[in-house]
Amino acid sequence: MAAEAKVAVRQVSDSASRGRAREFEISCDRPEAKGGSNVGPMGGELFLLGLGGCFMSNLLAAIKAREARISDVEIAITGVQDGTPTRFTEVNMNISARYEDRGEMEKMVTIAERGCIVANTLKSAVNLSITLV
Repeated sequence: MAAEAKVAVRQVSDSASRGRAREFEISCDRPEAKGGSNVGPMGGELFLLGLGGCFMSNLLAAIKAREARISDVEIAITGVQDGTPTRFTEVNMNISARYEDRGEMEKMVTIAERGCIVANTLKSAVNLSITLV
């Protein structure tokens, strides 16, 4: 049987919603300039955070499992919006960290990329680039 991930989203105001994944909740809204009340990130921002969180989780697991000397990992993600209807046509992830062996870090990034469900899903839909900076 295939694995499943389930979340629920419910309306909490004229513009905002609250999402629940397991025991965690997060608000989602538009900024005031777009007719919202700015009580949380927009859905597209959460989408990019989901990619970053999934990738980071896999990267940190790979680093821990191999006892690699890598720390202070950060991922900056930019989504380029275009088309009609508007969608992300390009997503760029720039990864930075403290490490001594660039080859080892590149290997960890490759392992994380292979294990990231969100990245694997996006690769066939958008131009996804993952760069170690």
